[in-house]
Amino acid sequence: MDEPHLSGDNQRMRERIIPALRFDALTRFFDPVVRVTTRERTCKKRLVAQVAPRPGDTVVDIGCGTATLAIALKRACSGADVHGVDADPNVLALAQRKVDAAGVQVRLHEALAWELPFGDGTVHRAVSSLMFHHLHRDAKLDALASLHRVLAPDGELHIADWGRPHDLAMRAAFLGVQLLDGFGTTSDSVTGKLVELMCTVGFRDVEETQRIRTPLGTLALYRARR
Repeated sequence: MDEPHLSGDNQRMRERIIPALRFDALTRFFDPVVRVTTRERTCKKRLVAQVAPRPGDTVVDIGCGTATLAIALKRACSGADVHGVDADPNVLALAQRKVDAAGVQVRLHEALAWELPFGDGTVHRAVSSLMFHHLHRDAKLDALASLHRVLAPDGELHIADWGRPHDLAMRAAFLGVQLLDGFGTTSDSVTGKLVELMCTVGFRDVEETQRIRTPLGTLALYRARR
């Protein structure tokens, strides 16, 4: 696993991070919880199809968690250069074991979403799954600005995260996520604010492409161009 590439006041930055299931002690349960509550197989299959990695592409999974999506992206296109980035060393340790067991080449980096260890304009496809609802508004904007910086001209950003509820049933279901992850970080999900935030930092052709019902609420897929 590559060494972290961090700058600035790291302690202050890390205070903005919420672990995958909010508490470090729950990290080991991350995979089974996500699998059951988010219709993970359906969501990630659709997200990989939307990303459509090509040979020679540099593809970066931001907030990669245990690398389920990064591994799927590599399997979808063995000729793509796939990277996973996460700020949580505990979840990255699980990710490295999964990558090794899968026998694929995915490079993992410990880094903050707003301090991405890639040069300007060097990434062709950036993807994020269930990360942005963990971030407060300022951190969301900083992360999106960092993604905008590293993407190549006409590079694409693909996001899967909680979105505007289909109906009252989905809104009620999402209360469970908010109780666990916090109302401050998840309020932008309920209002569908992520599209506006992507536009704010300069992304174009921003669109919500799909919405998926899950036991915990509505998952939305988004696509934007650099």
